[in-house]
Amino acid sequence: MFSARLAQYLSARGIHYAWVVAAVTFITMLATAGAMGSAGVLIAPLSREFGWTTEEISTAMAIRLVLFGLLGPFAAALMNHFGMRSVIGAALMLIGGGILVSFQMTELWQLIALWGVVIGIGTGITAMVLGATVATRWFATRRGLVIGLMTVSNATGQLIFLPLLASLTEAYGWRLALSFNVATLLLAMCAILALMRNYPADLGLAPYGGHEIQPPPVRSAKLSSMLLSPLVALRDVSGNATFWILFFTFFVCGLSTNGLIQTHWISICGDFGIAAVSAAGMLALIGIFDFAGTLAAGWLSDRYDNRWLLFWFYGLRGLSLVFLSASGFDYLTLSVFAIFYGLDWVATVPPTVKLSVENFGREKANIVFGWIFTGHQLGAATATFGAGYIRTDYESFLPAVYIAGFMCLFAAIAVLGVGRVGRETAAAQAAT
Repeated sequence: MFSARLAQYLSARGIHYAWVVAAVTFITMLATAGAMGSAGVLIAPLSREFGWTTEEISTAMAIRLVLFGLLGPFAAALMNHFGMRSVIGAALMLIGGGILVSFQMTELWQLIALWGVVIGIGTGITAMVLGATVATRWFATRRGLVIGLMTVSNATGQLIFLPLLASLTEAYGWRLALSFNVATLLLAMCAILALMRNYPADLGLAPYGGHEIQPPPVRSAKLSSMLLSPLVALRDVSGNATFWILFFTFFVCGLSTNGLIQTHWISICGDFGIAAVSAAGMLALIGIFDFAGTLAAGWLSDRYDNRWLLFWFYGLRGLSLVFLSASGFDYLTLSVFAIFYGLDWVATVPPTVKLSVENFGREKANIVFGWIFTGHQLGAATATFGAGYIRTDYESFLPAVYIAGFMCLFAAIAVLGVGRVGRETAAAQAAT
């Protein structure tokens, strides 16, 4: 295979094939991020064309976010059973097909079925669990940095795509704008088919930074056992307080990022007379600073206490949202917010993944993190629907921004409980 020859070529030059897998995963998550981020530019044109309310459109987007998170642990199990290349390829076909069919929709139920269910399933399979799986399988060292890179591709990609999609939507309509998404998904699929491998052992390699070739784990012959494995993992960790703390804080992470700002930012700014393209440009600025902030978070998570990193990340994000809700939405204050908030957009992901691996082990980490990520997307869905409901009833998004800010401050305090729980568990084990 081409990948085997490329691995030999790179190995002779001191380059581990794990970086090729990481690059392909980066491109794939960047492409699917475009499908996730495009929802923010759809609300206004769909409302104008079909007469649907913000609340109705937000309902479909909320379903998409729920499935985006709920599929995480099952996506990890599918990758463990069928392999990453097959599962990711099928997911990319679902997303691209859902977008193409949506060009012909005329009814609200079709929006819910396509953008809520079909695209929700496809993007859920290629969510951050994919990045966590690649990092734990292919890297024995530098995992924090790799997770930071994957997080950047998913989160920053959603923000960077928005200005282009907003411009194309204004100039040519939302259908042509989304055709650009389909083209990027096709390119990602070609890269997956040509270069993706499931384990380093498939190429006779040890993980990056490791010294021994680790054979792939024996997979269950029964599909039913594979599908039940996420539920078994959830049962095993359901009595662990650390799991629920991480689940709750990640719920707040989703509530305060892609559920509120990513989905409703253009509409929030529109209430203050800011054009869609200008608002999308602010999101791109957030994305640029997120790139630096998330990579820095990955670097820091390899070197410092991840609990305290999360304390500062959630606390500073909460303060930035409180600042936004009290600002006058002029360009100066929005620029300050975009820089400050952007540095912290998804900086919480690398420390959360690291804490998951430390507390639940490398073998189960991707499935357990999948459940924690479910909390993230439940929070995102809550904010997506809740902010739409608040806007419809109160004609303002600002109460939703206030709520998200104070929830972040509460999460900053809650995450310190991970340390206390760890000490209590260790003490209990020593006593027995």
